[in-house]
Amino acid sequence: MKFNKNRYSFLIRPMSFFIDLFLIFLVTFISGDSNFYNPLFLGYTYVFWIVSAYFSNYYIVYRSTLVYRLLFLCVKQYILFFIAFFAYFGLFREGSLVDNQILILISIVSVLFLAKMGLYFALKAYRNLGSNYRKVVFIEPDENAAKIMKLFQRKKSLGYQYEGFFSDKHLDNNLGSISDSFEYIMSFGIDEIYCSLSELDKKEVQNIMKFANTNNIVVKLIPDASELYSKSTTIEYYDNTLSVLKVRRLPFDRIESYVIKRSFDIIFSAFVCVLILTWVVPILWILIKIESKGPAIFKQQREGLYGEKFMCYKFRSMRLNKTSDSAHATEKDVRVTRIGRFIRKTSIDELPQFFNVLKGDMSVVGPRPHLEKLSVEYQKDVDDYLKRHVIKPGITGLAQVSGFRGEVKKKSDIINRIRLDIFYIENWSPLLDFKIVLQTVYNAIRGDKKAY
Repeated sequence: MKFNKNRYSFLIRPMSFFIDLFLIFLVTFISGDSNFYNPLFLGYTYVFWIVSAYFSNYYIVYRSTLVYRLLFLCVKQYILFFIAFFAYFGLFREGSLVDNQILILISIVSVLFLAKMGLYFALKAYRNLGSNYRKVVFIEPDENAAKIMKLFQRKKSLGYQYEGFFSDKHLDNNLGSISDSFEYIMSFGIDEIYCSLSELDKKEVQNIMKFANTNNIVVKLIPDASELYSKSTTIEYYDNTLSVLKVRRLPFDRIESYVIKRSFDIIFSAFVCVLILTWVVPILWILIKIESKGPAIFKQQREGLYGEKFMCYKFRSMRLNKTSDSAHATEKDVRVTRIGRFIRKTSIDELPQFFNVLKGDMSVVGPRPHLEKLSVEYQKDVDDYLKRHVIKPGITGLAQVSGFRGEVKKKSDIINRIRLDIFYIENWSPLLDFKIVLQTVYNAIRGDKKAY
């Protein structure tokens, strides 16, 4: 099953980010001042801009974001940029003043501000023409939901296309009952589901969320004013007065998380490929070829991001056999060679997957990729199995360093593995990745009893 919705809105944030970096370069280039147009200043400015934008949420702008919120983000980001700008001269020019210092600063900030506001209003105008919209339906709407429905129909610039509502109360003009909604949502490519908590019971909400999570559809809950909600939900305001609760605000809802994770993947994988694989590959190639016939690098199709297939690389640890694509290795597996037992025990067989990471098929840390046949079986045992496909699979993962790797002997093994995979997705941070990498190295040196 594919999770992508064939939209291109996810490109808006990275596009805005790269436009800003280009504009900083352009202003310094036009200035012709060697104090600014040089690798040190540009490198310093880029690094600080990226770091401060991450912490100020400068690029976290939604369709419902109001102008005053955008202005607040700009002020917060530019104050940090002012501090960094003047700190540069304190660090590298011993506090010296430069003739164009204030002029360059004002120029950079002005150009960035105009670009930010220009993109914001350009998108609103574009959406007002009926483009870049998201299809939405409502389930069991109440009075507050009716206001939001009218708002979407009135304000096209928000970029929401109201398709209708579902209700078991046989209200006029409904699209059908709640049980009819799932088929409609899948058939017509609905992007977001709005649910009125005052009209739905807990079980109905859970069923809707389960369906939406499996199919990568956004769920937004229209709150009941009498209820309190956890910090895990995010309040979004429409037209300053109407509020909804956005479910499942995860680290990977932010493009910055992808940028940070991908940057780490490239740097770390390049380090491993240059310093380790350049001499490990020739040695293992000889040892593997001496012991058994067949290629030294074993290629196998696995499921990756959004369930897409990719070719996964490993050092071959088994003799050529007809069951390698359908069965896990078991303890004392007769298919495993002598050198294979060693490289599996130390996880060296996984090292070629760093090439997969550089290609963009995998990440250093993430849920382990499964064979399609096994993936189909696991989906039957674990309801939330498909959630693990919303990020790239990893060479190592939280489940693997927590003792749930290798052969699946009983149902609880795969349930616990998926539980930890989902925990990782919902709680990701650069520090968590770093801890998992360190634990993986430690386990490899110590030897994992489940690595066979």
